[in-house]
Amino acid sequence: MWDEKYSTDEFIFGTEPNEFLAANTDQLKPGSVLCLADGEGRNGVYLAKLGFEVTSVDLSEVGLQKARTLAEQNGVAIQTVCADLNDFAEEPNRWDNIVSIFCHLPPALRKKVHAAAAAALTDGGVFLLEAYTPRQLEMPGRGGPPVPELMYNADMLKNDFQTLDIFQALETEREVNEGTMHDGLSAVVQFIARK
Repeated sequence: MWDEKYSTDEFIFGTEPNEFLAANTDQLKPGSVLCLADGEGRNGVYLAKLGFEVTSVDLSEVGLQKARTLAEQNGVAIQTVCADLNDFAEEPNRWDNIVSIFCHLPPALRKKVHAAAAAALTDGGVFLLEAYTPRQLEMPGRGGPPVPELMYNADMLKNDFQTLDIFQALETEREVNEGTMHDGLSAVVQFIARK
């Protein structure tokens, strides 16, 4: 499905970074970043331009090829890993930061990936996430999964990351203008936690 969506010259989520990520890069720990479901690479490339050592993981090789092209166009290098997050093993204490932008997973997989992410952070490492909440289904904006089961809320994330020091878990509405796939007034949850 994602290979097909990414099989166009257009960057369907744009080439600029997610606004929440860009506004909070000062919260990140210097060093390595794992970008979950990084697709065409806009967020990974942005972080690489800031000097982070970036690894982008995604299910779509087509998306990752576009990510490598975008990195080359911007004069930076990123590592890419084509993998299903159900099979992607995150080593404990491996990453200084993990970024999850609009990475919507079924409940069981979400819990598994989030538990692994918390363990995979180094001491002082940061987990940063923005995702759609179920209220998105009532919003005029375009974006997000078609069913509430794949969306997140603040309480869910607080529970998933209760082993971390949570310093933002905010449900809000904002204009999301990130390519043709995410556009308009949207309901999101913004989350930052530190190990």
